[in-house]
Amino acid sequence: MTNITYTVSITNPQLHLFDVELKIDKWKKKQLNLKMPVWTPGSYLVREYARHLQNFQVKGKKQNSLIYQKKTKNHWLIETDNETTINVKYQIYANELTVRTNHLDETHGFFTGAALFLYVPNFENNPFKVVINSPEKDWKITTSLPKITEENNSFFAENFDCLVDSPFEIGLQKQYDFTVENKPHQWIIWGNGNLDAKRVIEDTKKIIETESKIFSGLPYEDYKFILHLSASGFGGLEHKNCCVLNYPRFAFKKEEKYYRFMQLVAHEFFHLWNVKRIRPKALEKFDYDQENYTTSLWFSEGTTSYYDILIPLRAGIYNRSTFLDLLSKDISNYLNISGRKIQPLAESSFDAWIKLYRRDAYSNNNQISYYLKGELVTLLLDLMIRKNSGNQKSFDDVMAIMWDKFGKKEIGFTPEELKTEIEKVANTNLKEFFHLYLETTEEIPFNQYFEPFGLVLRGKKEDNDCPYLGLTVQKEGCIEKITFVEANSPAGKAGVDAGDELLAIDGFRVTSETLSERLQDYRAGDAIALTIFHQEELKTVKIKLAPPQASSYQVTVMKNLTKAQKENLHSWLGR
Repeated sequence: MTNITYTVSITNPQLHLFDVELKIDKWKKKQLNLKMPVWTPGSYLVREYARHLQNFQVKGKKQNSLIYQKKTKNHWLIETDNETTINVKYQIYANELTVRTNHLDETHGFFTGAALFLYVPNFENNPFKVVINSPEKDWKITTSLPKITEENNSFFAENFDCLVDSPFEIGLQKQYDFTVENKPHQWIIWGNGNLDAKRVIEDTKKIIETESKIFSGLPYEDYKFILHLSASGFGGLEHKNCCVLNYPRFAFKKEEKYYRFMQLVAHEFFHLWNVKRIRPKALEKFDYDQENYTTSLWFSEGTTSYYDILIPLRAGIYNRSTFLDLLSKDISNYLNISGRKIQPLAESSFDAWIKLYRRDAYSNNNQISYYLKGELVTLLLDLMIRKNSGNQKSFDDVMAIMWDKFGKKEIGFTPEELKTEIEKVANTNLKEFFHLYLETTEEIPFNQYFEPFGLVLRGKKEDNDCPYLGLTVQKEGCIEKITFVEANSPAGKAGVDAGDELLAIDGFRVTSETLSERLQDYRAGDAIALTIFHQEELKTVKIKLAPPQASSYQVTVMKNLTKAQKENLHSWLGR
C-alpha cells in the first residue's frame, strides 16, 4: 500500500507560514496528481484555499528535483520519473482567524485539513499519518485524531475525510476535562477573556445530556470543544468528534451574550448528529474539487438552528420567557428581510455557494437565509406534529428516525425521503406544506400555528407611530452611511442607494441616532426632501413617506388560556 505522511512544521510563527511536507512512499505510477480542496464540509462556499499556497517544490528520494506542471488553480501534475518515494514541500499562509481557515502567530497555530493538506485523487481512502513539529516545549497539540503511541507528536487518520474532519489546535491553551455519560470531554481554550469555565462546563454538560436523550446516546468515544477567544469574531464549525468555536473574548458576563454563546455550543454539538452523520445524499461523499449542491440545508442547518434555541430551554440554562424573546427576535429578523418574498427556501439552500457567504448591500432584498427560514419552518412542523398527536410526538421523533435510518450507517437521504419521514411522524399529507414553504415565497402563518399553544405574534406598539422611509443608516467615522435600502420602499423608489451619505431632511441635518426621532415629526403621505451625497455628488430627492411598518415582533402568551392550550404549551416549553 502507498504510504502517505504529512509533516507540519512551525518554524517562524510570526510570519504566519505553516511549512508542510507531503511524503509519498511506494508510488508505482509515472505521474502523480495532487489537488488542494476548494471548500470544507460545513461551510458551503468555494474558498479557493490554494491561493494561500506558496513555494511548491517536488523532489525524489535522492533530493533530485522532479518536473511538475500546474494544470488548474488547485491541481499539480508531477512527472515521477520512476521514483517510488516523492517529497512535496510547500508553505501555507495562515493569518485568517475563523473556524474554517488557518491561523498562526507566536501563541498558537490552528488549521483545518481542507485548508492545509494537498491530496492524491483516488487515494482518499488511504490511511494517513500526520506529524507535528511545534516550536516550543510548552505548546500543546489538540486534535480528535488518535495518537500513534510509539511516535512523538504523530497522529493517524483512516482516510482523507477523517483528516479534513479533524482540525488541529497547537500552542498555548487551557484544557478543562469533564465527563458526561461516562465519556471524556474537553474544553480547549486559546486566548484570554471573561469566560467563567466552571459555568460553561456545567451548562455544556446539560446541553450534552439533553441532546443525547433525543438520539438515545452519544455516538463517539470522546469529544472536544475548541474555543478561540478573539476580539470580535463569531462562528462555529462542526466535526464528528469535536467542534471549533470563535467568540468575542469579553462577551460572557452579560446574560444575553452568554445565552448566545450557549446557543452556539448547542448548535455545533447538535451537528454531530444532524449534518456530520445524518447527511443529504449530495453530501454523502464529499467532492472537494467543486460545489456539492443540495436543497436540504434548510433541514441540516435550519432545523439545527431551531434546536439551538430550544435545547438550552430544555436544559434549564434559560427560562420560557427568554426562549420566547429569542424566538421573537428571529421572527422579527425574518419579517424584516424583504428577500423572503423573492427567494424560496429550497433555492436558498441550493444557491448557498454563491449567495449566503457572499452578502452585499442588496442581499436582504433578494435572498433569505436557510438557517433562519429553515428554523421557522421546523418550528411550524414541530407544532403541527405536537397538535396532531395530542403531544405524544414531536420533531424529536423525526430526528430519532432520521438517525436510526440514515445517520447510524451514514447513508445520505434524498429530499423526498426526508419529506416522507416527516409525513409519517406528522400522520398527514404534507405535499402542499412543503410546496408552499420550501418551493414558494408564501408568507408563514405564524399565528395559525401558535394559537393551539396559547401564543400570539404581534408587532410592537412603539413601531406604529413612525412613517416608513425604508433605509438603514450607520455612522462610519464622520460619515452617516446608508448601508441598506429596501428595494420597493419610498427611499428605494426615489433612487437612494446603499453607500450614499445621509445629510439632511428638509434642510436640517440628520444622523443615524436622530433619524427615527425626526421621522416621528411626519405622517404617512407627507413628502420630505432628503439630501444625500451620491457618488460624491450632492443631491436632494423628494420622497413620499409610507404608512408605519412594524420592525419588531413579540411572541406572547395569550390571556385566559383554554385547558388544551395550557397542556400544549406546557408540553412544548415546560411549566
